[in-house]
Amino acid sequence: MKKLLVSIFMLLPFALFAQEVKIAVVNTNEIIVLMPEVAEMEKQIADLNAQYQKEFQVMEDEYTKKYSEYIAQQDSLTENIKLRRQQDIQGLQTRIQNYVPVAQQEIEKRQEALLAPIQEKLQNAIKAVGEERGYTYIFNPQALLYRSDNAIDATPFVKEKLGIK
Repeated sequence: MKKLLVSIFMLLPFALFAQEVKIAVVNTNEIIVLMPEVAEMEKQIADLNAQYQKEFQVMEDEYTKKYSEYIAQQDSLTENIKLRRQQDIQGLQTRIQNYVPVAQQEIEKRQEALLAPIQEKLQNAIKAVGEERGYTYIFNPQALLYRSDNAIDATPFVKEKLGIK
């Protein structure tokens, strides 16, 4: 009985390999750039970037104006007023320096938030194609170390599933 169990467990992996394994590749980069949602996302990111650029320019103009006024008037100002204006100018300079990384982080967060549903839609389409066509594995060719010429390219099927030509 013990030998029978050992034999079954030893043959079990071979039985698993006897099943047909269908492997396909999907070029997600090729598909994602064609998705209409990506163009909308890029437009929203460009608009957000323009808003941040406009705000940055307002801050920079304010800094330039205050600095120019200070330089022009510094000889006629009392020490107390000079000190206060210097602190004001330094405060503006600090705000400007802190603004850039904060704006970049906000843009990246927004891009990630907009990209997540696009990636999910693509993933769902890949899964649906895999189930419909009976693929065991679907890989992205950019991550493969080797790809045979006879590998199935499922990219057209996923494009079709997403309605992309």
